[in-house]
Amino acid sequence: MKKLAVFASGSGSNFEAIATACQNGEIDASIEWLIVDQPEAYAIERAKKFNIPTLVLQPKQFESRAAYEAEIVKQLHEKDVEWVVLAGYMRLVGDTLLDAFPNRILNIHPSLLPSFPGLDAIRQAVRHGVKVTGVTVHYVDQGMDTGPIIMQRAVDVVDGDEEATAAAIHEVEHALYKEALQYVLHRS
Repeated sequence: MKKLAVFASGSGSNFEAIATACQNGEIDASIEWLIVDQPEAYAIERAKKFNIPTLVLQPKQFESRAAYEAEIVKQLHEKDVEWVVLAGYMRLVGDTLLDAFPNRILNIHPSLLPSFPGLDAIRQAVRHGVKVTGVTVHYVDQGMDTGPIIMQRAVDVVDGDEEATAAAIHEVEHALYKEALQYVLHRS
């Protein structure tokens, strides 16, 4: 069974979907850590339901991003974590973490990359007037949403309605991330 750490910054709905899938055997893995950068992140409450330990580390507590990530890497190694899963983690990952987990950091993004990378991808898609957007699971590299794509799934834009489109995307995210994780873990 592979050991994961999930990183989140906010509500943690993707984290909860992954934790549920690990618990019921859909993903052959265990979550060793939930790592959050925001002490008020609702993901912390979700982790309590699964008895998953949470580590709150804020970058501003450290002298540099490298020092921040070095502490994360230390904690991950202590729990023998093999894979890092970004689930609404709103920070770019730096070289310290990338070097410690080469080709073993995954991210989910609410668009069909390479279209609409970065923040507010759903808003970008709706404002651009596209009829179809989607969800992408990809490996993390030094760029913003530029790593090799693992899986994608299309989602129809709901007539310029950002909120309805976001709801449809979140539903697809929860299913696609589970599929992509199981696929990647099974191949490793």
